[in-house]
Amino acid sequence: MSEEKRPQGTELVAGSPLPGEDRLEETLRPTRLEDFIGQDKVKANLRVFIEATRKRGEALDHVLLSGPPGLGKTTLARILSEELGVEIRASSGPVLDRPGDLAGLLTSLPERSILFLDEIHRMTSNVEEYLYPAMEDFEIDILIDKGPHARSVRLHLNRFTLVGATTRSGLLTRPLRSRFGVECHLDFYQPGDLERIAHRSSRILGIELDREGAGEIARRSRGTPRVVNRLLRRVRDFAEVEGKGVIDGPLARHALERLDVDERGLNGMDLRILDAVVRRFDGGPVGLDTLAISVGEESDTIEEVHEPFLVREGLLMRTPRGRVATLEAFRHLGALPPGARRPGQDRLL
Repeated sequence: MSEEKRPQGTELVAGSPLPGEDRLEETLRPTRLEDFIGQDKVKANLRVFIEATRKRGEALDHVLLSGPPGLGKTTLARILSEELGVEIRASSGPVLDRPGDLAGLLTSLPERSILFLDEIHRMTSNVEEYLYPAMEDFEIDILIDKGPHARSVRLHLNRFTLVGATTRSGLLTRPLRSRFGVECHLDFYQPGDLERIAHRSSRILGIELDREGAGEIARRSRGTPRVVNRLLRRVRDFAEVEGKGVIDGPLARHALERLDVDERGLNGMDLRILDAVVRRFDGGPVGLDTLAISVGEESDTIEEVHEPFLVREGLLMRTPRGRVATLEAFRHLGALPPGARRPGQDRLL
């Protein structure tokens, strides 16, 4: 299917109601590998593995998808299911508290199906160890009864593919990581790919989007497709209520300014983080927990959601002593770095 064509099942006719907001994210997800924009190397490799698996009639080897949030890990897992024509079951690491929770999932999997585990790095150690024989030998041991009558029964599982997704691959244990035959790392997207995603999503949403408007949205989307689609939906609201039903450059800039998204894609929390490091802590270094308290955000959220983009933009550095603002961060906030100030001079430019 060409990316220029509307994906099957998403056709809209004049006057027909749009899907509810809670279904829009699902509607905008591509369902075939050829419709997935960006991540060309990952797609090329997966295409080879999928075709080889089809020819052999086997289950696809276990796949680990890593990268920052919003880059398409869940979407790729669902695409693998569609391309292979197999069922997919989904869960997440934090949900699986006990081995019994995992056993119920594994024993119900059809042959060659996909088990998708999001945030796989957050599994407890006893659940993770229970997963090892299932991944290697497609067998698990079930404990029956308790006390002196307890006995272990080995169950054989249908061959399945575990697709694990993680935003922090460094937290995966070596034994777990070694059991994945395919590892794919997703990088932040280039502006050109984000523009193509914006145009594709605008066609699905039934809103006209010109090149300048797509460029504004793409440039402020933090290199992330999920952010592209979120901003596009909100800019569409402004276009329909305060505009003429068309997203052009001026309308997009107006809407994004109203949404507190600046020209580099920094949102309110990004700016609060930078402001805290620059002004409260004189450029750093400052510890993550201290920074989290100062801006009123969870340290995990700062580390997993905000920092990757700020570091990529050259605004923040991670050092052994803590977070440090770069000269670019001072310039972006209109502040003078400590070494550039004269005695009695205000830090603001």
